[in-house]
Amino acid sequence: MTETADVLGANAQASGAVRVVNAPLPTVYGDFEAVGYLDQDRGEEQVALVYGDIDATDGEGILTRLHSECLTGDAFGSQHCECGDQLDSALRSIVAEGRGILVYLRGHEGRGIGLLAKLQAMKLQSEGLDTVEANIALGLPVDARDYRVAAEMLHDLGVRSVRLMSNNPRKREALLRHGIKVAEQVPLLITPCEDNIAYLRTKRERLDHYLPHLEAAAVRSS
Repeated sequence: MTETADVLGANAQASGAVRVVNAPLPTVYGDFEAVGYLDQDRGEEQVALVYGDIDATDGEGILTRLHSECLTGDAFGSQHCECGDQLDSALRSIVAEGRGILVYLRGHEGRGIGLLAKLQAMKLQSEGLDTVEANIALGLPVDARDYRVAAEMLHDLGVRSVRLMSNNPRKREALLRHGIKVAEQVPLLITPCEDNIAYLRTKRERLDHYLPHLEAAAVRSS
């Protein structure tokens, strides 16, 4: 039986996030350690990318990004959202800092509604609805994401407080609710392009995201 199978078998009756494996992950940004978890409650595989010695600060003030899975943005370079650019910026910032963590949250596609529903919502947005109206028209939650597993992973990694790279106040509230202190919320502001400016304005105006740069920023040509 492999080491991974041993861990899974030993934790078959456990709940929450269970660490399964640590593996080196060299990337174009730098050399990370990928820490893989199984969320026993939802049956989802999760991963945290750790850079540098996070124990050096006793787990305090760790630069951290909770990044919601976005196949279209992260893998395909979609200009409909800013997710891919935020992922790139967060990883670069962590390496520049010398230490930090990116928690990549699977199951968060489309703010938790899933890939196919997200594509349906994108189609409705192309027809004139905003991102909030599209989800409601489909009979779906505006934001169904849960950050419990992210907090459990951070606890397991010895993190006590974070400098959270996010524009979303709900991420901060969720971490606080699950026992992770937020020493600072660090904006992750991406220059908008023609294809996502309306989407970003909706996030600011209807979802309370901190995006003060939108009106002043020069819009990138897509």
